[in-house]
Amino acid sequence: MAQYARRGIFQACLRAGRELTRQPPRGSIWGNVGVQSAQLNAQGGYNTHRNPSLPLYDATRGRTNFASASSLPEAVEDPPSVKSTSDPFALVQDDLNVISDRMLENIKNEVPMLSNAAEYFFRLGVRGKRMRAAVMLLLAETLGVAPAAFGTTDTNRIAVQHERQKGVAAIAEMIHVASLLHDDVLDNSLTRRGIGSVNAVMGNKMAILAGDFLLARASVRLAELESTEAVWLVATMLDNLVKGEVMQATMADERLLDFDSYEQKSFYKTGSLFAHSAKAVAAVGGHSEKTCQLAYEYGRSLGLAFQVVDDLLDFTATSGMLGKPAHNDLKSGLATAPVLYAAEEFPGLKPLIVRRFKEPGDVELASTWVFQSKGIERTQELAAHHAEAAAQAIREMPVPATPHGRMCQQALIDITQLVLTRKK
Repeated sequence: MAQYARRGIFQACLRAGRELTRQPPRGSIWGNVGVQSAQLNAQGGYNTHRNPSLPLYDATRGRTNFASASSLPEAVEDPPSVKSTSDPFALVQDDLNVISDRMLENIKNEVPMLSNAAEYFFRLGVRGKRMRAAVMLLLAETLGVAPAAFGTTDTNRIAVQHERQKGVAAIAEMIHVASLLHDDVLDNSLTRRGIGSVNAVMGNKMAILAGDFLLARASVRLAELESTEAVWLVATMLDNLVKGEVMQATMADERLLDFDSYEQKSFYKTGSLFAHSAKAVAAVGGHSEKTCQLAYEYGRSLGLAFQVVDDLLDFTATSGMLGKPAHNDLKSGLATAPVLYAAEEFPGLKPLIVRRFKEPGDVELASTWVFQSKGIERTQELAAHHAEAAAQAIREMPVPATPHGRMCQQALIDITQLVLTRKK
């Protein structure tokens, strides 16, 4: 039910994209932005595939294959004055709080029950790290706006376009929270972020409608960016979210054992949101196709690292640390990286994977074999590979002109390591 709701929003986004070419939006919560839409399509096409110049990861052997990396561009050295920070999110904390407050205000409406459900995870105390929004804000500060793309040096117009860049952060966060509401319905989850899930507290129907409402609000914010490329990117992201859910629910038995299918699903469900949002930040800023592609590669690799660590934590963290039940993936019938690696050492795992751990004792036996194998270690290596690919993409970006921009660029690299060491 939830995936059909998302597909309807996806189609609405496509219609909005066509409408943008005819009529600009009328207002914005980010300010009165009546500037005509810039011709960002001139920056290049919409290639969202993997950058072939980056090294591949051989999942079967747990190492990087540099055979395709001979054309890897020379890395841009970090300025010596830039140092890592213990909290990279602090650099954009003020903007993050402003955007969070505006989102909370914007989703209030004349239907109290819908407001309560939609704002459930935007309230203080349950907002979480808002990592997706923070990453997009850091990327906006790193890249800034390319004035030449808009044919102007008018500081007011550049400032408006920069606010639109930061607007992508709010869109990404609303879509993410909407996906959580829908996922909890599909998974029959009872908790989320350490509290009762919306579906457990208010029912499945209200959780789905609240998710739909957030997607609709995100679509309004998207129209305000006045960028047809951003519309295309976000619509593609929503399409991927739907495909990821359907793929997870309907995957054929033989694909349940296939590592490529696992990574494709991980991209659809997690990597795509990071990748397409990051590319939208660059595109709205009028940057070159090369820079847009590097932003995409950063988001893609960071999202995959995040998902792989998430799959790892399902085995290594407690329910209290996660804010949701431990071993939830196994109990939901999902075979993630630690299990797929373990199955190479313990073939007895394969029939358990195919029957989705439905028989009594399957979850416990699978967990035992995972810890007896090198599944945990190899999964950590996989996450580290994706994190390094993300950091490399940032190193290849142009060095920002301002000290603050350079600090934000370094923060984006620091985040790749924070993802590897997170505990929840």
